[in-house]
Amino acid sequence: MALEKIKQALRTFAEVEARGVSPLYEHLAGHAADDDDVAALLTDARGGEARANLLLAAAHRLVQADPIHPLSRYYPSLGGFDGVDSETWPLFRSFLLERADRAREIIATRYTQTNEVGRAAVLYPAVAAAAKEAGGKIALLEVGCSAGLLLGLDRFGYRYQCDGGEQLTAGPAKAAVGLHCALDLAPGARLPKPPKKIAVAARAGLDRAPVDLSDEDELAWLEACVWADQVDRIRLLRTAAAEQRKHAPELVTGDAVDDLATAASRLPAELPLVVLTSHALAYVHDRRTDFVAELSRLAGTRPVWWVSQEFYGAALEEVLPGREDLASVAGGGEPSLAVLGVTTWVDGKSQARALARTTPHGQRMTWLPV
Repeated sequence: MALEKIKQALRTFAEVEARGVSPLYEHLAGHAADDDDVAALLTDARGGEARANLLLAAAHRLVQADPIHPLSRYYPSLGGFDGVDSETWPLFRSFLLERADRAREIIATRYTQTNEVGRAAVLYPAVAAAAKEAGGKIALLEVGCSAGLLLGLDRFGYRYQCDGGEQLTAGPAKAAVGLHCALDLAPGARLPKPPKKIAVAARAGLDRAPVDLSDEDELAWLEACVWADQVDRIRLLRTAAAEQRKHAPELVTGDAVDDLATAASRLPAELPLVVLTSHALAYVHDRRTDFVAELSRLAGTRPVWWVSQEFYGAALEEVLPGREDLASVAGGGEPSLAVLGVTTWVDGKSQARALARTTPHGQRMTWLPV
């Protein structure tokens, strides 16, 4: 990618995704967008991967490896307590450029792996709705699964804090992973009723580079991909990773489009299939239509539901076009909102509905009228 496009991507990340959410990453990405030397490190990224998240994850990994460096005091993930100040960017810049060769190696060989456990809180009601329609036990296939942590969503506990003080609970009463999510209603919407459990009888994940949680270096990279000033997310990741190792699902290495049918074939054919994507289709780029076509083909062989938590233009627009009200917007410093959707196929035709607008990491959702 050309340097100017990389700089614009960094600027957009700072102004849209990180602003109001991560003061550290907003600051670093904003300065990197105006620094040719730092931004140029991303020119070694594989096609389509020159993203702010990858640069910041590479830096995070390098700070993990050198935790006594003064830069670490700005990294809460490593015990740092200092907020952003006039020294943050100069320290970051010198630290990264002194390790430019190592940074380029990471950037050239790694994919961003945002295996955000918190997203399970917004996905759970949609997977539950699909399972209810399926009429019983389901097989769960996550595309773009990273380490497959979201495949354990039926084992997590959930608390939904509603506007007005009401609280909804779901999932097992005793769960190693407990998630909280704020829930409000759009005009005309009714509160969902998430069940206590979902009967997931089989599960598998598909990823171009699955993460092996038994490998400490792989787990460290997964942690490095979490924003360094959001320690609760890292804590959840570690807890979910420990739980995952007790119930390791099958993870298939392959392409989201070309290998979708192969991954689905690993799951019992008699089970209705729920395919899950969560902020994965941004990495499919211009093959999103092909992905949906593959889902449609799968639906010709077995009952299929697609649960998606993606930006509208990256996913649901393919099966629910013309919904400008669902297009991602950013204003007032808030991050763009994703759309939670459920799609199934009847007689070869897709039937899709939008359930909620969600923040990217699952902290809040606004339920929509059906």
